[in-house]
Amino acid sequence: MDQRTAVSMSWRRLPFTQIDAFTDKAFGGNPAAIIPLDEWLSDGVLQAIAAENNLSETAFLVPDDSDGADYELRWFTPQTEVPLCGHATLASAHMLLSSAQWRSDMRFRTRTSGILTVRRDEDQLYHLSLPAFRAVPAPQDDLVAALGVEPLETLGYEDRFALIILESAAQIRALSPDFDRLRPLGRQQIILSARGDGDPSGADVVSRVFIPGIGLDEDPVTGSAHTVLTPYWTARFGRDSFTAYQASKRGGHIGCTMFSGRAELSGRCVTVITGEFHL
Repeated sequence: MDQRTAVSMSWRRLPFTQIDAFTDKAFGGNPAAIIPLDEWLSDGVLQAIAAENNLSETAFLVPDDSDGADYELRWFTPQTEVPLCGHATLASAHMLLSSAQWRSDMRFRTRTSGILTVRRDEDQLYHLSLPAFRAVPAPQDDLVAALGVEPLETLGYEDRFALIILESAAQIRALSPDFDRLRPLGRQQIILSARGDGDPSGADVVSRVFIPGIGLDEDPVTGSAHTVLTPYWTARFGRDSFTAYQASKRGGHIGCTMFSGRAELSGRCVTVITGEFHL
């Protein structure tokens, strides 16, 4: 056996799937890498894999041996583990349900966000149930100055989310942030949103999301941001649901509904890569 054969046989091969979430076509939405495991690897290895993938998030799955969930689920950006990720959860369910057509739902146990459920309806649309976070009025003077905007309203939720409401979707699309100024201002999600009146997306609400404090200058489509946007806009509209569009370069559509005190996000997914990750 030569050295190259010995090295190849020593590799650990992990199934790898890359999925575009909150879109019905490849190269749209937000890409996530999904890697199922038999058991947890060390946090350092998980972080190194996510850094190698260099996507907004890599999701790792381990079978759950309880009756409460099907899989344990964790999410890593290239720099850090995050407490909640909507698009990679949707993508994880898409991967699992695509190979289990007899099932219509999947339950995930998470370390910081409880049990998350994704169900698939007859039209192959996925519905993801997430906690809802109600932002409250809060000054965001440093962010507003760094963004160079004149907001209608500024809100926040703990140190996790900053929500800045602008007058029009055109202003949302025109944003060109100075990330060097934003990066030192914390690790929170910076969400800018406006009514979608007249926007070419046809959505009720348009948003963009910046998270430069954790290395994601602009996130393409952010499920977790809509855990804040859903309770905010349903209250403003006076109805339980609305359509949303995240106006990043890739762009993505999200259906948003308040249901039993939670934010239910709906969307589609497209598998774009399957293969193996070698350790």
